[in-house]
Amino acid sequence: MNQERFLTKEKVLANRARQKRSQNTAFTLMYVAAAFAVIILLLIIGYIFTNGFKEISWEFLSSDIEDAGREGGIFPVIINTLYLVGLGLLFAAPISVLAAIYMTEYAKQGVLIKIIRFFTANLAGIPSIIFGLFGFMFFGKMLGWSWSLLSGSATIAVVIMPTLIRTSEEAIMTVPSGYKEGSLALGATKWQTMIKVVIPAASPGIINGLILGMGRIFGETAALYFTLGSGTGIANSLMDSARSLALHLYTLVREGISVGKAYATATVLIIIVLILNLIASAFGRRINRYKENI
Repeated sequence: MNQERFLTKEKVLANRARQKRSQNTAFTLMYVAAAFAVIILLLIIGYIFTNGFKEISWEFLSSDIEDAGREGGIFPVIINTLYLVGLGLLFAAPISVLAAIYMTEYAKQGVLIKIIRFFTANLAGIPSIIFGLFGFMFFGKMLGWSWSLLSGSATIAVVIMPTLIRTSEEAIMTVPSGYKEGSLALGATKWQTMIKVVIPAASPGIINGLILGMGRIFGETAALYFTLGSGTGIANSLMDSARSLALHLYTLVREGISVGKAYATATVLIIIVLILNLIASAFGRRINRYKENI
């Protein structure tokens, strides 16, 4: 009997040692994969910055585009990109959050909602050129907006809406049910509970979704190629043709206008995205601290 117990204990210890080795191997592989990904990313960014900073100057950042981009700077393109990001989020964010609220809190969780979620998830994976063709035909032709800032903003809003809906849904569903029950028990209506309790509690997740959407807008080219146009000046109205940083970068490379200015444009694009992401992240952390102090 003692020998059997000894053998059993030996097996347990051996099994634990084997599990620990497997766990250490898995962690090592994950660390190596993560390090490899970070190194590749740093190499790409470093290569772009090395070539881009050579062309960047105050004149490049503050002057207009000249000779299709061979001369001058990218100031109008920067402004148009910020317009595009602001309008795209303005169109997409309210609709996406309201849709997420309806699907998580008000709609009956049946087959219809499952179908909607299925198509929403699949829309996020559709090539953006399909959205561009839709925007060109619907916003540009049917509504008569042609190639304009309004057409491009509406199209890009459709592009990012599936991502915003899914991230907003996930953020709302992570809010503890006790928050809602406590609010309702104190006499608040369901809508008041959603606006004053659930949405503030889910705001960090919603903000993360907005950051993802913002990054998608900055990097989008195909959907905007058919809808935004290629105006090189600052858009003075919603119906003016414009050009985003990514679209300008694509044009410089595709037509072989200036490789150096293309690297400089890419550098500015990366820096702007990093700055806006840092601002959004800081805003999210501030909201979290505010909630903790309540």
